[in-house]
Amino acid sequence: MEGMVAKWYAANTGKTRDEFEKLAQRVAGLIAPGSTVLEVAPGPGYFSIALAKLGDYAVTGLDISHTFVKIARRGAVEAGVRVEFEQGSASQMPFAGDRFDFLICRAAFKNFGEPVRALQEMRRVLKPGGRGLIIDLRKDASREDIDRAVNAMGLSAVNRMVTKQIFRHFLLRTAYTREQFQIMLDQANFAKVEIQEVDIGFEIRLTK
Repeated sequence: MEGMVAKWYAANTGKTRDEFEKLAQRVAGLIAPGSTVLEVAPGPGYFSIALAKLGDYAVTGLDISHTFVKIARRGAVEAGVRVEFEQGSASQMPFAGDRFDFLICRAAFKNFGEPVRALQEMRRVLKPGGRGLIIDLRKDASREDIDRAVNAMGLSAVNRMVTKQIFRHFLLRTAYTREQFQIMLDQANFAKVEIQEVDIGFEIRLTK
């Protein structure tokens, strides 16, 4: 996403910042002080900023969108936290191997043009024993479940309608089934993988 579309997305997801804060608190409970953390495709950077507020973590965000990187950098400055937001591709990360203790990718994996390569890059940049968490939509989520999830986002009537249409006609088309995820994960050679269905999506836990 770039330009006005990215700004629209940032404005709407910004209305659910409490969800990013809850996720940040959850992740903070999984990692040690001083951990190096990578968020892959952070968009406006709400999760990374929320995590940086919680402790002495070295947080980095990598997004392919120039607009999102600008928004995220500005947000970090306004929040008074240090997060390194960089522009780049998930399938060719500009980082040395064995760099991060933990990585997270939320609501973005289905958009990657080279998903297997992205998984391989995630493994490469994690330290030995490092862990990852992918949270994303599952292809078999029902229309009723999606409507319920969108209704809980606190959006205006117009944005609620638009968001439901985006889910039904765009996001579900690129989302993956459990079987498809498993095939891709098998090619990335993680030491351990766990796939769990949660609401309208998956939580995939990775260990290098």
